[in-house]
Amino acid sequence: MNKQTVDNDDSRLVSEVFDAVAHRYDLMNDLMSLGTHRVMKRVFCDSIGLRPGHHVLDIAGGTGDISRLIASIVEPSGSVTMLDINESMLRLGRDRLIDEGRADVAFVLGNAEAIPLPDDSFNAVTIAFGIRNVARKETALLECHRVLKPGGRLAILEFSTPKSRRLNAMFRVYRRIWPITGLFVVGNAQPYEYLVKSIDQHPSQEAMLSLLEVAGFKDLKFENLLGGIVAIHQGIR
Repeated sequence: MNKQTVDNDDSRLVSEVFDAVAHRYDLMNDLMSLGTHRVMKRVFCDSIGLRPGHHVLDIAGGTGDISRLIASIVEPSGSVTMLDINESMLRLGRDRLIDEGRADVAFVLGNAEAIPLPDDSFNAVTIAFGIRNVARKETALLECHRVLKPGGRLAILEFSTPKSRRLNAMFRVYRRIWPITGLFVVGNAQPYEYLVKSIDQHPSQEAMLSLLEVAGFKDLKFENLLGGIVAIHQGIR
């Protein structure tokens, strides 16, 4: 099996996973994170240094949590473009934000590995809990670099590696219950088995910095949240 076949299989699996969980996505996030994901997303958005008038690309926008927070910062003269590879998730986020009257958010169905948008378009690109689902992270980071304006910022919020061995062990035990919770709440354990696997395979904080450096980003930094269970990575084009 060649790499392209593997990548296609991964993309198909990710699509099936999010098709299965879209209708209960936010509820499961609340249950799995004990509500902390909402706080972390707000901390994430506040850390980027956005201002009114900025134009922002929100990759893997899902149900629109990040796009909503960003829109409230950059309005009225700024804009948000929400991109997601999964049509079910994008439709859910679009419907929710349109119902809230968010006319300053555009919606694009697309792959982070081949962003269907022009060069030098955005002041910031955000990816919240989405980069681990990208098969070719190096390609996606190069695409983020391409669509950013010079001096623009990439900000990534993602599960990471706790620095404490005890915390790491506790988190591994805790996430074993996610598939069971998914079976009862969503009716399907497989998407959350995939979630646990994707966290296990995701690069460490230092490895993510290396990927960002190879993609051409500068002034790199990361900040651990919840002891490193989650981390914010940022870099400047």
